[in-house]
Amino acid sequence: MPIQVRIPAPLRKLTNEQEIVTTEGASIADVLANLNAAHPGLFERICDENGNVRRFVNIFVNDEDIRFQQEKATPVKEGDEISIVPAIAGG
Repeated sequence: MPIQVRIPAPLRKLTNEQEIVTTEGASIADVLANLNAAHPGLFERICDENGNVRRFVNIFVNDEDIRFQQEKATPVKEGDEISIVPAIAGG
């Protein structure tokens, strides 16, 4: 069973409007690289020019924010659900 990645609405144009895509990888970094190979342009929307997750993008593995884990080195396994969530600004 591959890893499921939930894609936010603003990025779905890069995934042919798919809300959930599947991929493989041992870490978030692997998952992002594989996603970008399958859906070119996705990585640069999620990560900055240094390859770090952008400040306004949150990534969760099974509801746990990777910023409180090991960032892009956070391990993932088959059956995990990853959510990419753009931060919402407001006031």
